Amino acid sequence: MFDLKVINSVVQQLEEERGIPREKTLEAIAMSLATAYKKEYGKKGQIVRASFDQNTGSVEFWQVKIVVDRNQVIMEGDPEQEEDLKDTNVDDIKIRFNPEQHMLIEDARKIKRDAIIGDELVFPLESKADFGRIAAQTAKQIIIQKIREAEKVSVMSEYGQKEGEIVAGIVERVERGTVYIDMGRAVGVIPYEEQIPSERWKTGDRIRAYLYAVEESPKGIVLKLSRSHPKFLAKLFETEAPEIASGTVEIKAIAREAGSRSKVAVISHDAHIDPIGSMVGQRGVRVSTVTSELSGEKIDIVEWNEDPALFIEEALSPAEVVSLELDGKEHRAIVTVTEDEQSLAIGKGGQNVRLAAKLTGWKIDIKSAGSDKDEAEDEEEGEKGEGTKEVVTEEKK
Repeated sequence: MFDLKVINSVVQQLEEERGIPREKTLEAIAMSLATAYKKEYGKKGQIVRASFDQNTGSVEFWQVKIVVDRNQVIMEGDPEQEEDLKDTNVDDIKIRFNPEQHMLIEDARKIKRDAIIGDELVFPLESKADFGRIAAQTAKQIIIQKIREAEKVSVMSEYGQKEGEIVAGIVERVERGTVYIDMGRAVGVIPYEEQIPSERWKTGDRIRAYLYAVEESPKGIVLKLSRSHPKFLAKLFETEAPEIASGTVEIKAIAREAGSRSKVAVISHDAHIDPIGSMVGQRGVRVSTVTSELSGEKIDIVEWNEDPALFIEEALSPAEVVSLELDGKEHRAIVTVTEDEQSLAIGKGGQNVRLAAKLTGWKIDIKSAGSDKDEAEDEEEGEKGEGTKEVVTEEKK
């Protein structure tokens, strides 16, 4: 009836290439044969099951009947029960008795002495070699559907375990700013906003990205990827620095402007290990590797501190802070630096202070120690010293 060589070849291929267990494929074949049999020869309400032997190619069919109690069902043609139904709540009616699907407990015990309600009794059906054109088509569709379902479960399971990790693939195409990546068994997508602005990709390029979500779509499993996510930076350092992977050194916070500059705050849980040195590596090899992966993105590594004042000073590196005043109510820090250091503290386009603010969670205003204005003047004019206005504006954005 079946070409066993072809079937076994397909089953093996699905298992090796798509990760679909052999049992799932054989189950899909048996289910499709049962559906085809019922469509061609079955009766209304009949439950048909099939067993397919992959070694001999033989198929067996059974009819299944569920054991029920008379009180559970509506017996058609029973005048007394029909009368009782008029006063019965519809919600209390569970099933309508179908002799092709159900068997009363008293009849079941004539066949199987220890039968109980809910048991399934099976009865062999005559094997049919010719299922007909429509039935064969139905069987084929069910096999395809079941294999797709099994593949979807397999892919979801595989990539679900990789969520929050770095994955790699080949660029399939770039369409309207979105990069589509061939991941083998699924399609990866990097939306425009999740890309590094300076990067340009073309078909065939190998690419690495952070997997932040696994979603189902009508076309299959879609992997949502990012190269601009702060956790992509963290995972790259985890790959390069064993101290990060082991948890000895911990990344406490990241502020990132993808492709341009990032600030990373780290802490060591071992007094003998320098957290910044662990991240930088010998002769800067570790941080250089991460920078190369991120298309030259500059990375400032600072030591995290529980004291917000000390942490803000670290975050404004490489600028040196003269003095610092914290306003806990406004969650604002007013930082004073020398005139020479002011542009360094603010950074190009306000980037340094903007990243420091994101890293620490404090609003930061920069003042020059050489300013002629006194504190009262600064407060009255909204602290509009050189560079201050720009910093406040950027932070509000």
